[in-house]
Amino acid sequence: MSGAVAPRRRRARRARRASRARLLAPPVALRAALLVTLLAALPAACATGPGPTTPSGGDGLTVFAAASLHGVFTELAPAFEEEHGVEVTFSFAGSSDLVAQVDAGAPADVLATADRRTMADAEELGLLATAPAAFASNHLVLVTPPDDPGGVTGLDASLEHAALVVCAPQVPCGAAAVTLAERVGVTLAPVSEEPSATAVLGTVTSGQADAGLVYASDARGAGAAVRTLEVPGADEVRTTYSAAVVAGAADPATAASWVHWLRTPPAREALERAGFGAP
Repeated sequence: MSGAVAPRRRRARRARRASRARLLAPPVALRAALLVTLLAALPAACATGPGPTTPSGGDGLTVFAAASLHGVFTELAPAFEEEHGVEVTFSFAGSSDLVAQVDAGAPADVLATADRRTMADAEELGLLATAPAAFASNHLVLVTPPDDPGGVTGLDASLEHAALVVCAPQVPCGAAAVTLAERVGVTLAPVSEEPSATAVLGTVTSGQADAGLVYASDARGAGAAVRTLEVPGADEVRTTYSAAVVAGAADPATAASWVHWLRTPPAREALERAGFGAP
């Protein structure tokens, strides 16, 4: 008797589980159907919903600029925006990186680099719609933390036991560092090569290095966060900043206005205050 009961109990349990499965199936299927419906509706909702915000009139200007121009270009933008009725968007990086980005198809209206070499590269690649216009210059200085932990006295033998950082040779500040060291007669042995002078400055101010070669404008912007040492002969190894309209710019006329505006008295005064020299 008990042998017959056990199979019946197992059949009863299977029947109850099957019944529960049938009861659960419709809600699960319903939820799946609703999910499919919602996913199908998303593209339409995105298409009919509000789009990205744009400046008044839908106008805008995208400027690709050398990292060392960050402070002064950000300062200059509001006056230009008010005068021309556009919104200016910046992308800052090492000059050689900027040229590579534009060559890869990154949307830009204006290109501003920190030396003639990188702008010549852009010309050779057919990336420019106008000839480059020089608007500023710069030179290298040596910076250390304020307390000078490495005992650095200049671009000299004191660097042999100090952690020095410089720009990578393919970017303008790095090429200038190589030339300056050759003129001074010093062999540089950096512990790190950075993609921009701004990155070098950050490495020094964060305490990760004893000294760094940066632009005079970067050192001025850092203020009391660094100790600045002028390097004899550095003024003879100046880098020249220039700007040009990028081929395929969305608004070539406004882009040309920015390039021209960089050489107006208000812009020149701002560049001088920031530590830049005349072109």
